[in-house]
Amino acid sequence: MVEQEKEEPRRGPGEGAGGEEAAAAAGGGALAISEEEAAQYDRQIRLWGLEAQKRLRASRVLLVGMKGLGAEVAKNLILAGVKGLTMLDHQQVSPEDTQAQFLIPVGSLGKNRAEASLERAQDLNPMVDVKADPGNVEQKTEEFFTCFDVVCLTCCSREVLVKIDQICHKNGIRFFMGDVFGCHGYMFANLGEHEFVEEKMKVAKASRGVEDGPDTKKAKLDVTETTLVKKRVSFCLLKEALSVGWSSEKAAAALKRTTPDYFLLQVLLKFRTEKGRDPSPQSSAEDTEALLQMRAEVLDTLGVGADLLPADFASSCFSEMAPVCAVVGGVLGQEVVKALSQRDPPLNNFFFFDGMKGNGVVECLAPS
Repeated sequence: MVEQEKEEPRRGPGEGAGGEEAAAAAGGGALAISEEEAAQYDRQIRLWGLEAQKRLRASRVLLVGMKGLGAEVAKNLILAGVKGLTMLDHQQVSPEDTQAQFLIPVGSLGKNRAEASLERAQDLNPMVDVKADPGNVEQKTEEFFTCFDVVCLTCCSREVLVKIDQICHKNGIRFFMGDVFGCHGYMFANLGEHEFVEEKMKVAKASRGVEDGPDTKKAKLDVTETTLVKKRVSFCLLKEALSVGWSSEKAAAALKRTTPDYFLLQVLLKFRTEKGRDPSPQSSAEDTEALLQMRAEVLDTLGVGADLLPADFASSCFSEMAPVCAVVGGVLGQEVVKALSQRDPPLNNFFFFDGMKGNGVVECLAPS
């Protein structure tokens, strides 16, 4: 539920703080932007304001999993100008990684994925402190995660996702996760109790003495300034979002409006947890059979009909498709930026993208 708190006056459109104003603000405290940064991020400062950029500049992000989606998210956050980005991945570069992971140079097979991505990632923006951690996220302590403002997970099992989401929620850390399976991609966010500002336009009243005619309408629609409206929104835990009950009458009605990709995600997470990997083209026949069996088990456990997922769903769940990584990585990166900058309404709480249809949908799934 979103609650409006108060309004603050702001400049008219196109009058955001630019490079000169940002440079003038340099030296105004620990979050000050240098002249070099003001020039680098001038376009962004004009878009979402100096204060939002300063929040980004003070934020550290942990990104787990450096496959194709991870590369897209890393690129977007580094270019946005966060303070630091740590890429965590204990896996080695595989031949499949070369299809969608553009941060890994040719000749990197067998090297650690995070370390292989470091040089190109750092070259995107030397002002960002980019690090590579070859460790395993499952072996990290709770204290490790408290060093970050945002934790974003990819390539993790359901148990790890739920565990780290709970750690982040407990410590007030913004949590994101996402993955791409073939033509299907998704992201999830848990920002706890999140406050943000949304820019609203103020429309001037018609000037007195203007006669009827084209100028009258023009005067009424003349935008003189905008207002920043403070709002708050609540998120739920991942465990709760994945455990929605569908037996009640209200839930049964909502089921008709819920995208099948929510149930597909449950099947794919079950596959990853039980197999320790994602569906692979090298074992497509075996994996297709396993996915069909898991579909029946998952949908039965959730209490919904097996017809929610067609029998041929498995054919579009293999490997990472680069265009799907780009779309989902763009949305995921955008949501992390919005969360850190506290500008604009966040997506609450799932985003699903179907590359076969070329469309995305936002679903807010939580216990009723």
